[in-house]
Amino acid sequence: MDNMDLRLPALSRRQLFGGTAAVAILLVLLIRHLGGSTAAAPAVAPLPAPVHAKPAAAKLLVIDVAGAVRRPGLYRLRDGSRIDNAIAAAGGPTPKAQIDGVNLAAPIADGEQIVVPGRGVGGAAAAASPPAAGSAPSAPLDLNSATLEQLESLPGIGPVTAQKILDYRQAHGAFHAIAELEGVPGIGPAHMAQLKGLVIP
Repeated sequence: MDNMDLRLPALSRRQLFGGTAAVAILLVLLIRHLGGSTAAAPAVAPLPAPVHAKPAAAKLLVIDVAGAVRRPGLYRLRDGSRIDNAIAAAGGPTPKAQIDGVNLAAPIADGEQIVVPGRGVGGAAAAASPPAAGSAPSAPLDLNSATLEQLESLPGIGPVTAQKILDYRQAHGAFHAIAELEGVPGIGPAHMAQLKGLVIP
């Protein structure tokens, strides 16, 4: 019995030490595990706020309005405007304007000059009569709405060249400048000098 009493305290101390060591190891492993999990967690970056594209500003066309209008000059109009809008921006036609000779529905292009013709001595009656072949028309002729017969009435322009102008217009679209006539086969500097002031784009 005395031997047993002496061994029990020794065994208890050993067990207590072993249990304490096991608990300490478990605590160390638990701390490492928790610390490792925190470090390994992927960083979640906040999503950027959606950027709303600003609406594109409407393109403005610079137009020169001349002739029989109340306020001739340069005007800025929105893309898609028509000749009617340009004339209205210039204060509208004057009482002497020969507005029936202008295609009001034609679209305008940046840098275009719009000339509103005025009535001549003969008034509307003179404008209504067809021009004689080879003679210059009384009002500037719109290259984008002119017919074959009207083009033939221009000085230096015969049936063949008039047809070439129509073919060029159909292939390349509306004329935006008188200088584009130089791209028509058969029209050179001499023709351009003759047509100055007689045609408009």
